[in-house]
Amino acid sequence: MINVRGLQRNVKNVVKNYTEAQVKVREATSNDPWGPPSTLMAEIADLTYNVVAFSEIMAMIWKRLNDHGKNWRHVYKALSLLDYLIKAGSDKVAQQCKDNIFAIQTLKDFQYFEENKDQGLNVREKSKALVALLKDDEKLKTERARALKTKERFAQSISYMSNSASMETLPKTSASYHESLNSNLDRSAARSTASSVNTELEQARPQTIGEEELQ
Repeated sequence: MINVRGLQRNVKNVVKNYTEAQVKVREATSNDPWGPPSTLMAEIADLTYNVVAFSEIMAMIWKRLNDHGKNWRHVYKALSLLDYLIKAGSDKVAQQCKDNIFAIQTLKDFQYFEENKDQGLNVREKSKALVALLKDDEKLKTERARALKTKERFAQSISYMSNSASMETLPKTSASYHESLNSNLDRSAARSTASSVNTELEQARPQTIGEEELQ
């Protein structure tokens, strides 16, 4: 099924000439009915350590947080992304959020109903949780340490898998080589024997109708 929203977003990315960092934030905070992928948020978190990309990322997030109404997913997913970046990104993310905490606090009153369902509830709850985290320095420190450990474990597992894959492509040892060589020789001998047997069978086969009748 074609994702119309995705196509429209891609067109706008080109028309507006958005940078790589801005495109990633727009993708993570889109109106698509699913949450931002953790891999995408991890990429954005890494980009926050780049001075230029950091400014582009935060500017786009604040813009998303100012959305309203039917674009409630922009707001909710921007809060979710902020929550991730505060824990796993540059410490400048948390500092800027503290400096602009009022913009996050005001979302505790966010209202939007869709088909008699209070979609604003998700935004309000996320806003309250994020403000509480930003005001608790000890909890914030613990969460960042936990996120760092998780990132390190993930990097180690990737490194292990890469090394394992490399080992599989290394040349065979001398013993393995001889085993392989002997195996190939055995197969060659078997093929030679089979060929000889086939030749003998071919020669034993009746060559004419008369000969066949005689046999």
